[in-house]
Order: sequence, then C-alpha cells, then structure tokens
Amino acid sequence: MPPFPTSSLQQARTALAARLREIRLDAGITSKELAQRCHWSVAKSSRIENARTAPSDADIRAWCTACDADTQAADLIAANRQADSLYVHWRRLQRTGLKQLQESSTPLYERTRHFRVYASHVIPGYLQTPGYATALMGTIATFRTTPDDVNQAVQARMQRSRVIHEGDHRFATLIEENVLRHRIGDTEVMAGQLGHLLSSMALPSMSLGIIPAQAPREQIMWPLEQFTVFDDARVNVELLAAKVTVTAPGELDIYLRAFTRLTELAVHGADARALIVKAIDALH
Repeated sequence: MPPFPTSSLQQARTALAARLREIRLDAGITSKELAQRCHWSVAKSSRIENARTAPSDADIRAWCTACDADTQAADLIAANRQADSLYVHWRRLQRTGLKQLQESSTPLYERTRHFRVYASHVIPGYLQTPGYATALMGTIATFRTTPDDVNQAVQARMQRSRVIHEGDHRFATLIEENVLRHRIGDTEVMAGQLGHLLSSMALPSMSLGIIPAQAPREQIMWPLEQFTVFDDARVNVELLAAKVTVTAPGELDIYLRAFTRLTELAVHGADARALIVKAIDALH
C-alpha cells in the first residue's frame, strides 16, 4: 500500500505531522534530543515529523511528554484516529463480524439525502434481497475468516435499506451490466434479485441506470472500483482489502465527474429493464 491511498488521508497526516513539529520547536529541542527522550531513533522522529510514518497513540504520548506538552496528547490522538478512519482494512472493520459494520453505517444512510452509487462488482446493498445478501455475506465471511453472524448481518442490512422507502432520500444508481450476470447464490436467488431490481425501478426515490457491457468507453470512462457518494460531501470506495473514505474537495470532484461520465454511458427506463430481463432469461 502506498503511504497515502487518498489525498484526504495525506492532508490529515501532513497536518498532524506539522502540529507535532510545532510542539517540538515550541519546546526548543532538536530532533536528536526528542529521539533521546523518547528512546527511539532520530530516523523515527524524522519519519513522523515529515509524515512518512503514521505515529501510534503511544508515540504521540511520548512525543508530547518529551516536549512538556502532555495536555495536547488527547487531541492529537483523536486527530490521528480520525486520519486512520480514512483508510481502514476490512479485517479491522469486520473483526467482530459483519453485523456491527451494517449497524454502524446506518446513521450515515439515514442522514444522507442524495446518494450516487456506482456498482461494478455486486448489487448495491440497499437493493439487495435477503437471499442475495446472505449468499454474498457468506462468501465474504469465509474469504475474510470473520465470525459467522451472517444471518444477523443480513437482517441489519435489510433494516438499513429502509431508507429507499422512507424520508426524502434520492438514489442515483449505476450498475455495470456484468454485475447482473455475476452469479451470487443459486439460480433462484439471482432470479429473485434481478426481479427485485425491476420492481425497484418504480420507486419514486430511485433512478436506476445500467451500463451496457458493449458501451464504448474510450472517450468517456473506464470501469472503476465500486463507490458511493454521500451528499457530495463524502465518498466511500470499496477495495478488496480496505474501505477508503474520501473527503478532500478536489478528490470528491474527481469522483463526481467520473459519476457524471458513467451516467452518460448508462441506459435507463425501458432499455435498462430490457437488459435486466435479458439477464434473467440467461439464468435458464
């Protein structure tokens, strides 16, 4: 993994490093003296101060103690943990199972008014049927060796998905046609899922577009990683190993522009329904 997977994380790390440097300078000590007081190498001090290495909670406490700035440690640790939340490995998020992750994201879904979702691998969670979600989460739990709470996690996901029926939420959803043919579960599960997509298109809150597999891309946008935009203020990107949270304005703009271009590739209405029906027919 590169030092900073996103510019949001880079900015957070750089700001923390700058604050630690200011604390050292205010204390009137050199990097060498700081290293001696903290009982670590000068190279480590340099890496932390230049944002090349993320400090641990213990590192921050030691730094503040060495600079007679213990009262600032708590705030700096909080900032450090917030930076950590911008790139989080799934094994950390799912170490106690899958249910807690579903429940922890519910407040974000409830307060978001405008969702923009691009699905390149699987059907978005809020459009999944219980059967599809069970098959998918079962695969995830096995692959990532998480505690087996799939049934409870599916219930939590279905509960979270109520947002498509309640309140004034709006969902602009783009799904790659290939996702319709990725076999998650058996034929019955996939038929039910694709049928649910068809019925969901009638929801007042839902705009559902399908990007045809044969759509020409060279002038517009290549297939990307799956991502969700929450109210133009935050993007969650799903990688194989981790979830990346994007909040930096410049980086947000990149995802918004990509979504706009992907929308140009998608078909809606009757044409989208035809592609879903075609995928259903292919199951038999």
